[in-house]
Amino acid sequence: MISLLKNYLQILDITLGIFLSFLTIVFLIRLILTWYPKIDLSKGLWLLVAIPTNSILNLTRKLIPPIGGVDIGPVIWIGLISFFREILVGQQGLIKLAIHQISI
Repeated sequence: MISLLKNYLQILDITLGIFLSFLTIVFLIRLILTWYPKIDLSKGLWLLVAIPTNSILNLTRKLIPPIGGVDIGPVIWIGLISFFREILVGQQGLIKLAIHQISI
């Protein structure tokens, strides 16, 4: 039973780590793309960046409007995702500590 829980936590750790890393990269690309306003995000491979970020950034823009024409939403999300990634799956993250506690 304990080894099964440990396996589930390890799978959760890896999966969540990959997902949060993917989101960080996508928001970083989105941040860079704000410097190039002529790029159409609704075409081609840019959809891989636009689809996961549009709804989240629309919500952020309602709460924090662009400042001086600059959308700071991607910066906020990169910071939040990095924070949660470190808290959950970082070297001393909660999931790693739970796996370590189960091993003892």
